[in-house]
Amino acid sequence: MATAPRPASHQSLPAWIHEGARVVDGQEREAIVQFIGDYEDPATRRFMPNAVFLRPEGGGREWIVAPEALREADPR
Repeated sequence: MATAPRPASHQSLPAWIHEGARVVDGQEREAIVQFIGDYEDPATRRFMPNAVFLRPEGGGREWIVAPEALREADPR
């Protein structure tokens, strides 16, 4: 199966970080990558390039992390 080319802003990320990937964050929570993009926190005005939006597998509340806080989940 061919994959779409990665946007230029995502080319600095490891290939295993992509929408739909299973990952583990720095708090050992396993999740599915929902979206990758620039994010500015409306409360703090802190800007995060290539923020990774995560959601637990099966649904639940989404959270945002920096890509360097992730590792690839073990294969099932």
